Amino acid sequence: MSILVTGGAGYIGSHLCAELLEAGYDVVVADNFVNGNAESLRRVEEIAHRSLSVYRCDLLDSAGLRGIFENHRIEAVIHLAGLKAVGESVEEPLSYYRNNVAGTLSLLETMRRFEVRKLVFSSSATVYGSTASPPISEGFSLGVTNPYGRTKLVVEEILGDLHASDPRWSIALLRYFNPIGAHSSGRIGEDPCGVPSNLMPYITQVAIGQREELRIFGNDYPTLDGTGVRDYIHVVDLATGHLQALRKIVASRGIDAYNLGTGYGVSVLQLVKAFEKASGRQIPFRFVERRPGDVAASYADPSKAARELEWRATRGIDAMCLDAWRWQLGNPMGYAEMREGGQIIHENRIRHSVLAVSGVGEGSL
Repeated sequence: MSILVTGGAGYIGSHLCAELLEAGYDVVVADNFVNGNAESLRRVEEIAHRSLSVYRCDLLDSAGLRGIFENHRIEAVIHLAGLKAVGESVEEPLSYYRNNVAGTLSLLETMRRFEVRKLVFSSSATVYGSTASPPISEGFSLGVTNPYGRTKLVVEEILGDLHASDPRWSIALLRYFNPIGAHSSGRIGEDPCGVPSNLMPYITQVAIGQREELRIFGNDYPTLDGTGVRDYIHVVDLATGHLQALRKIVASRGIDAYNLGTGYGVSVLQLVKAFEKASGRQIPFRFVERRPGDVAASYADPSKAARELEWRATRGIDAMCLDAWRWQLGNPMGYAEMREGGQIIHENRIRHSVLAVSGVGEGSL
């Protein structure tokens, strides 16, 4: 039996696929490669010394999804696919609702058709809104401040209604905090398209000389140094959280939400200093005005995941910085520097897989 990972060629998805393969699972990836990269999956196979099945398929392509389920005995789905930039979601809300909500509906309808009722959903701490005081637990009231967060909350509500209508479903809602870092091999990591919207890849690009300086939004928050505090979690710890959630849903029924975070906050300046120590390079920065909607501090109460999933984040901020720097130093242009032969072989294999489905739909994973 196989595990389907939607959006498996992305930053979190590639790390998750590596962990799944190393844990002995057969992995099937569906991705339209708008945000993901085929080279990341070639490297995943290199890391795990095992192969995976890859389909260039959009979730809005229902015929393509059916083809994947017809070709593989899917036991469970880990659903990571979706657009993810908060600022972009404000500018293009319809794209976010189409991809993140309508795409999920298409996936759920296909799962129901093939009687696959086990799902791990990639949600976000953004569902807690801007008024929650840390540490944030799963029982806090929910509320969102942007279309991206609203798509996550809407999908959570859809999944709740789905389970209420059919208790045979088993669903884990994983609310991420702030994933950073990279695989310790340095072979896979975060490769943003264009200007990074997240802090760590911006820092690493400054360190490598691609950008002149880091802009820090606000230095007058009521925190230890005036800069915003967040719960940064190593991307591999995040991936292992998915494995534990997968094991739970395979063995039981129900629906529940879990925070995936470390349980402690790190300020922007603390992260910059930790990265300078890890890299041996100075990060020039300047303070600019706060961004609307940013909160002073946000970090998780991860105790529920520890109790029910037997999962804890084990890697500290120093390891996160070391691994992020190793990735950036070895891949200064990200996956753009992939080996030509590897690209051709892998792209051909993806094209071959597409022949088994119905082609590429529109939208984004």
